[in-house]
Amino acid sequence: MKEIRDKSGEFLLGLKEPQEDILCTPAQFSEYTVYLVPEGSGIFHADFGAFPFTGPVLLFSTPLQTIYIDECRAIKSNLLQFHSDFYCIEYHREEVACNGLLFNNIYLDPIVPLSPQDVKVFELLLMQMDDEFMQPQPSEIVLRAYLQLFLAKASSIKMNAINTDQDKPQKDELMEKFRTLLNQHFLDLHKPSDYASLLAISSDTLTRRCARYFHKSPSQLIQERLILEAKKQLHLTRQSIKEIAYNLKFQDEFYFSRVFKKFTKVSPQTFRDKTGISIVADLYK
Repeated sequence: MKEIRDKSGEFLLGLKEPQEDILCTPAQFSEYTVYLVPEGSGIFHADFGAFPFTGPVLLFSTPLQTIYIDECRAIKSNLLQFHSDFYCIEYHREEVACNGLLFNNIYLDPIVPLSPQDVKVFELLLMQMDDEFMQPQPSEIVLRAYLQLFLAKASSIKMNAINTDQDKPQKDELMEKFRTLLNQHFLDLHKPSDYASLLAISSDTLTRRCARYFHKSPSQLIQERLILEAKKQLHLTRQSIKEIAYNLKFQDEFYFSRVFKKFTKVSPQTFRDKTGISIVADLYK
């Protein structure tokens, strides 16, 4: 992998040329990770979600997600990784809009389908990044600009797909209401039956429609929504683990740590150590 690191040796940005047999076994990375898959098909697993795909596509994962691909068929992919210290997606959310669209969204598939022309655009961007890596002193400014353009283009394609209903064949208003209710009550309501009651449907109906619409069970979404909030507070604030546990209404920091580690395979402190604390944490002091 071609990469740049900071003065202390910490990884900032890396690019790996096309290779076969990617992600045959589960892996976790401390960085944001993007795969450009021009052709082939398989099932992309990100934490407990399973997302079938057929290339050309882009696949996205956030730091310390457990990811892998099974049922791989003729997959060859570029790998692009960046640390939040190199490019802060929260800080650049207005220009790029990738946070909550490409990354950190439990409701959308972490996949962007591409056209043949799109593939050429992304391959050109990666080639330009590769050329910069080959310079005697690669410019972080230039590489960051290419990365921002890459993410902005992917966000534009994803948003266009959503607006033209390419991601979902038919909008399910009841599931959109479930999404709203979950975002409002995830700290207090932790059972699918709680949301089924609010929606005036049976738990079985909620499970069936949720699986069809979001490709996940209600239980998965409830758990993922809570863990997503935990990750945000660990990364975007300087609050202590104890304070974050209290914010999330856990009985104590030890129970919070057990739940977080069960889902992510790492402790809250390890997650914070590996991902770092975003510059956003200090912007509004």
